[in-house]
Amino acid sequence: MKRFSILMLLVGLSIGGAIPASAQKRMTPRENARQAHKDAKKQQKMLNKANKKQRKAAKKYDKQQRKATKKANKSLNRRRS
Repeated sequence: MKRFSILMLLVGLSIGGAIPASAQKRMTPRENARQAHKDAKKQQKMLNKANKKQRKAAKKYDKQQRKATKKANKSLNRRRS
């Protein structure tokens, strides 16, 4: 009985694995172009998001540098007085 159930399980898994591969739908040129456009748009959106994040980090760094320079100038002026 165990052998039979194992055999049936094995047959069921092999058939289940084969069906999705044969059931795949082929894309028409129009669908392919649409998918390519959609992927390109998604890629551009991700690129814009990354660029925005980079600009924000650069602004933050510049602000920190200005503050550090201002603080250094203040302490220098205090020592001179």
